[in-house]
This record gives sequence, structure tokens and C-alpha cells, in this order.
Amino acid sequence: MLKKGWLFLKKLVFSGFLLYGYNILAAPLKIIIPINVITLLVTTILGFPALLAFIIIHVLVF
Repeated sequence: MLKKGWLFLKKLVFSGFLLYGYNILAAPLKIIIPINVITLLVTTILGFPALLAFIIIHVLVF
């Protein structure tokens, strides 16, 4: 149980850094994805494809 919690925590931190790094790189293009609980948890659970889905949704809606 502790091992799964530790793995989830590592993925959560990595997802935070992934979203932050993307926002730094995409700032000149004005395609920024906010870092909040929902985006962080979805990116943690689904990984990099979730980030791509957020980018596509952001481009199509806004």
C-alpha cells in the first residue's frame, strides 16, 4: 500500500513539473494550461496523452 502511494506521489510531482514546463515553453504562444487540482490529477492518472488532450481542447475552444 505504501509503495503505491509513493508511486502516485512521484507521478503527481512529475505531472506538476510537466505542466509547469509546458507553460513556460508555451507562454509566448499564449496557450497556457492552468495548473489546478483537476488538470494535475488528470495528467497524473493519464500521463502525457492527457497533456496533449488539454492542448487540443484549449486550441479548439479558445
